[in-house]
Amino acid sequence: MTDGVVAADAAGLRRAAELLRQESVCAFPTETVYGLGAHAFSAKAVAEVYRLKQRPSWNPLIVHVASTRDARALAHEWPEAARLLAARFWPGPLSLVVERAHHLPANGGPPTVAIRVPAHPVALALLEECGLPLAAPSANRSESISPTTAEHVIRSLPDVPLVLDGGPCRLGIESTVVDVTVSPPRLLRPGALSLRAIREVVGELQLPDASPVPSDGVQSPVRSPGLAHRHYAPRASLHLVDDPAELAAWAEDAEAGTIGILTHRSTAPRGVQVELLSADPLEYAADLYAALHRLDDAGVATILAQTPPAGDDWLAVHDRLARASAS
Repeated sequence: MTDGVVAADAAGLRRAAELLRQESVCAFPTETVYGLGAHAFSAKAVAEVYRLKQRPSWNPLIVHVASTRDARALAHEWPEAARLLAARFWPGPLSLVVERAHHLPANGGPPTVAIRVPAHPVALALLEECGLPLAAPSANRSESISPTTAEHVIRSLPDVPLVLDGGPCRLGIESTVVDVTVSPPRLLRPGALSLRAIREVVGELQLPDASPVPSDGVQSPVRSPGLAHRHYAPRASLHLVDDPAELAAWAEDAEAGTIGILTHRSTAPRGVQVELLSADPLEYAADLYAALHRLDDAGVATILAQTPPAGDDWLAVHDRLARASAS
């Protein structure tokens, strides 16, 4: 039975914390996207996350904690890169992959754990209220668009017991994930924190492998979420388009109301549903998922996404659009 969406006030936080201590789940806002929270080391609670999301069992979860001290308690070792990055960017949209503390249950997963301290006041208040480390993948069905509002959560996961409404997420795209068990550290998933900012702290940064994890399973443990071949996808078919003239050709040939366009350019074909996003990469990322939700809500069958500019600042946006458009 669901309590639906509740205000993230003292009463709502108490109810959410009670559910979490009972090994149930609830959704809550972070500065990146809404997460589906569960006691990170309760097999029962984590299984409910995977069930509700219909998430493949090989796809790991990020553990959210209230402080760097709590994070260090989950790690067997705390490398110098972890110390430097946590000191600079926590609370914030950075997840660090460290060697898992030996006392933590592995449950068949990798020998590592991804951890972050979120910056959203509701997320931090919930962590303090429940006193638990919380696994919190995005609160949506697996492979679909991540939620940036409480309404997005309810539409994707109508059976979630409770959603704490903290308003729209400020950053609108998932955390950056960095593996600090290797030297130099390796980027596993681009996200809301830029590569430039990370390099200013640790210097060299290895980039992720070119080949994504297939959506139907893997042969070895995966250290980060968000690596599936298809992910973050709208209901509509999404296609990346380089040439503006191609956008116009699609729009001219399409039946009215069937085409939506996602672009950062001020000019777009007339007669189609257009989502004009900012030419600034951070602002574009912050509205990307919400724009995809709006195009789905408009009922378009096809979304044409104008290919964003090149460069490290746009890496996370390119990653999300590439996975959303994968077959």
